[in-house]
Amino acid sequence: MHPISKAIRIQAARSAQMEHSVPLYLTSSFCFDSAEDMRATFADEREANIYSRFVNPNVTEFTDKIAALEGAEAAYATASGMSAVSSTFLALLKQGDHLLSCNAIFGSTHTVLSKYLPKYGISYSYFAADQPDTWEQTIRPETKMIYVETPTNPGLDILDLERLGRLAQKHRLLLVVDNCFATPVAQQPITYGADLVIHSGTKWLDGQGRVLAGVVAGKKALIQEIYLFCRSMGPSLSPFNAWILSKSLETLDVRMERHAANALFLAQQLEGHPALSGLKYPFLPSHPQYAIAQRQMKNGGGIVCFELKGGLEAGRQFLDRLQMLSLTANLGDTRSIASHPASTTHAKLSEAERLAVNITPGLIRISVGLEHRDDILADILQALPEA
Repeated sequence: MHPISKAIRIQAARSAQMEHSVPLYLTSSFCFDSAEDMRATFADEREANIYSRFVNPNVTEFTDKIAALEGAEAAYATASGMSAVSSTFLALLKQGDHLLSCNAIFGSTHTVLSKYLPKYGISYSYFAADQPDTWEQTIRPETKMIYVETPTNPGLDILDLERLGRLAQKHRLLLVVDNCFATPVAQQPITYGADLVIHSGTKWLDGQGRVLAGVVAGKKALIQEIYLFCRSMGPSLSPFNAWILSKSLETLDVRMERHAANALFLAQQLEGHPALSGLKYPFLPSHPQYAIAQRQMKNGGGIVCFELKGGLEAGRQFLDRLQMLSLTANLGDTRSIASHPASTTHAKLSEAERLAVNITPGLIRISVGLEHRDDILADILQALPEA
């Protein structure tokens, strides 16, 4: 079946009740038929339901669907997007290793790299997301992993996955891609050579702002290492949240089609507005990496960014004038959301660090929802300052 069909039809085994929709398995542990069955399951590391911190039918159904959508051998789910990111780093890197990351990443990921990994003897450095000719020069003898986001948060830079895949293979490095903004229905990094793909399930995968979750998909051997780490460290996904996410994946394709269509319309209507000094959307011809986006993405995603000419104060006034769009620390919802990255998600970065990744004082990030496109546009237009 097509991956989209698999996201709908993959289900945990039916119980004796013959339910059509998979029930919730709200249990902390599972029973065994005998003492020998229990002993053998633990001793032989059998794939079985033992304890919900290890595995749970609802979680397995969700990860099986993600693996199908991403074209991955396996997947493992965690309690949040950041636990998926940090667990991947800590499970696969050791003291003395070096992690190479693009400079345009989520603020909390930057905190993990700069504040916590060095405590365990893991060093890091950045390369410029928009300067691909310099990427190879930043690799060190001790580099073990390349980590990137594409599209990046919040600046919407597009990194060439095919180029990164060749680079990682040439230097025998692990390539880890945060695919949160694109989602697997728009982009499959594994087809370009990525070893692992990470998502914050909190965003588009859920799509309705209800739960926290993270997931890592990729090569089975690597997922096994992450699983063993998380099984002991404990950032497991709850069965309830997994059940929500599994149902959400059944509508991911149609939701993202509408999100992307609304976002493209919004970008086309706002481009060139006199109150803006710039606007970016991956599927606009004016985007610096438009050709790459067209090659590796099926749509441009649901995020639009623009820069207000008035800077910080204009950004605050714009947010305060919005009547329909939500002001909240999230994205990927049915409801459109406006945020100001410089004072929220990336506030912990220095001004120089923000400017290096084009997070200017007047940058506004719009997570385009499923409302009628005319209503989204009207709210933004009435909130924009006069030219």
